[in-house]
Amino acid sequence: MALLTDKVVLISGGTQGLGAAIARAAVREGAAVAVLGRRAELGEAFVRELESSGARAAYFRADVGDVGQARAAVAQTIETFGRVDCLVNSAGLTTRGTLLDTEPELFDAHVAVNLRGPFFLMQAVVRDMLARRAPGTIVNIITSSAHAGQPYLTPYVASKAGLVGLTRNAAYALRWDRIRVNGLNIGWTDTEGEDAIQRQFHGAGDDWRDQAAKKLPMGRLARPDEIADFVVFLLSDRSGVVTGSVIDWDQNVFGGLD
Repeated sequence: MALLTDKVVLISGGTQGLGAAIARAAVREGAAVAVLGRRAELGEAFVRELESSGARAAYFRADVGDVGQARAAVAQTIETFGRVDCLVNSAGLTTRGTLLDTEPELFDAHVAVNLRGPFFLMQAVVRDMLARRAPGTIVNIITSSAHAGQPYLTPYVASKAGLVGLTRNAAYALRWDRIRVNGLNIGWTDTEGEDAIQRQFHGAGDDWRDQAAKKLPMGRLARPDEIADFVVFLLSDRSGVVTGSVIDWDQNVFGGLD
């Protein structure tokens, strides 16, 4: 039997990059998926791709930084599929800012997308699970930068470090309800969004991946499909009773010193 047979999986930021890879992996493992994103044309095209393989899939337009839109997307998912069994918070904002040059607007945008959005998506999904007295699983996509991060990622790091705490707090609060909550601190990953960020903020050329690979222990960036397989494992019963874990999914070893 596939790992997510008959499960309903809701994925924020699910129309491209890592979120889309997670959606594909979940479908492959037997799930129905609802993907959230801000760009309707992208989301609708992606759902057509999933449906062409025989999957049950739906796209709901939502900016998770807007609590009303986040809550409405959960309601739409429940109306369409009857419930939510699994949630993946994959949407993220990674625009650059240091401690000295970050304005309140940029800080608030990071908190809205990277922390407030996951908080209220979790709240809405957990309310559904509790109403049905059903178990469930949640995976939050965080970042290895939550350990400290680069100086130019200060608002991003602050918001994602908050998500680390939220993950553990929710896991503890919900453990007797058999709702498991885990997180992944992912490292440098080759996505469309990362390509855009490298070009916009770091003046990267077409060879930026090759240049980055030279600086990495394994000689390459992580791939979304690799992370997606691990997320599916955490969503599934195969990950057993594990909850409250924030796993460093990275090729660097944090705390190691030469």
